[in-house]
Amino acid sequence: MNYQNFVIARVLHVIAVVLWIGGVAFVTTVLIPAIRKSQAPEERLKTFELLESKFSFQSKLTTLLAGISGFYMLHAMGGWLTMSWWTYLMIFVWFVFTLVLFVLEPLFLHKWFHLKAQVNPEKSFFILQVMHIVLLLISLLSIFGGVAGAHGLL
Repeated sequence: MNYQNFVIARVLHVIAVVLWIGGVAFVTTVLIPAIRKSQAPEERLKTFELLESKFSFQSKLTTLLAGISGFYMLHAMGGWLTMSWWTYLMIFVWFVFTLVLFVLEPLFLHKWFHLKAQVNPEKSFFILQVMHIVLLLISLLSIFGGVAGAHGLL
């Protein structure tokens, strides 16, 4: 294993995760609640998409960077056979976000959600908020496990 390449991969991985999950945290804990308070139910999804679309490119880029650097580190350490629960959880979180960002959202999720919002905008936005909360909590649990495990706490 080339130690310098491994360190660079780890640095890139941490930066990617900070930007990616930090953005998810902002959207979940600040943006969505602010939109719920300030916008009529019929306007919420439109406002959300206007603001969140600026985060979309960053999210895709950082998700890819986190995946590439994470898989590189696993390969470099020969860690595929000795993964801990938090490593599986990290991969699961990465997979879910990658699937949503690159496959489900472009193919049908965006259109499906708009149709649901036309029928019941209040319920649709609530579902959007709950999905973000669940994804954020799972993401934070994987970060907790990774950092605590890397430092021998778990």
